[in-house]
Amino acid sequence: MESLQRPVVPILGAGAVGLSLAGKLESVATVYAACRPAHAGAIRERGLVMEGIWGNGTVDGITCVSGSQEVPPGVDFIIVTAKGTDTRAICEEYAAVIRGRPVASLQNGIGNEEIIAGYTDTVIGGTVTTNFSVLGPGHVRVLSESAPMRLGVWSGDGGAALDLLIGVIRSAGIPVEADNDIRSGKWAKALLNIAVNPICALLRAPVEVAADGEVRETVAALIRETFAVAGAEGVRLPWATADDYLAHLFSVQVPDFAAVYPSMYYDLRRGRRTEIDLLNGYIACLGERHGIETPHNRCIAGLVRYAEAHPDAP
Repeated sequence: MESLQRPVVPILGAGAVGLSLAGKLESVATVYAACRPAHAGAIRERGLVMEGIWGNGTVDGITCVSGSQEVPPGVDFIIVTAKGTDTRAICEEYAAVIRGRPVASLQNGIGNEEIIAGYTDTVIGGTVTTNFSVLGPGHVRVLSESAPMRLGVWSGDGGAALDLLIGVIRSAGIPVEADNDIRSGKWAKALLNIAVNPICALLRAPVEVAADGEVRETVAALIRETFAVAGAEGVRLPWATADDYLAHLFSVQVPDFAAVYPSMYYDLRRGRRTEIDLLNGYIACLGERHGIETPHNRCIAGLVRYAEAHPDAP
């Protein structure tokens, strides 16, 4: 399939990831960014300010939109970077744009792709292990890149669309690779979040708390339940057993992120909805479907939901 000269790419739910991606893709694509009004106002006034390893400077040419009616016909791909709690709402809002088009999800958690598949046939899943942050309205920083972006067909006959999307992203200078088993990649990335995010949020502690003797067994139980559910779902994880992953978690990941407070911690502090239902809550839901007991994931998800509903509780 021939490459596109300058594809039209709406990015839906553009926060730190989406705006950074918009800034990088603008050189090779016509980009429409659905973002918050504060970002849109700043970008319209003076462009998107970028810092870091993806370049320093101001990017002009990004068109900010506030609804599907502002996106022209002839869209080639849609990229969803919204927080998982907003996936269904943004799909509803942009259903007319999404319908019949290939859509790529570059979102945390597991379950976003299933929601998107209710609006279009071809869904591409993706993982990003890059450190993005928002420094202010229309101002982003890309601090580090741990691995290439990985993209793979999630549903539908999307091989040609995947090749084109990878070609466009690569031509913008973003490291990207095809993944023949993107489900495994999404689940593998979610393991760390399932293991530590809700515990850190509830205990108001950084990632290192997961290795504490009083907490470690709970973390292990969350992961063992998750591996059981993954097996029932037919997901092949990079680690043969839960214990193999736990060894990696406690020897590599927890030390690497020891001082980090995960996003769920900040969500609870700021009274925002968390992505618990795309992490531990999702595992509990799938466990029920397969007849697998997931008491630890169910308990943790319930506690986080309570904390969401009572933001003023001590």
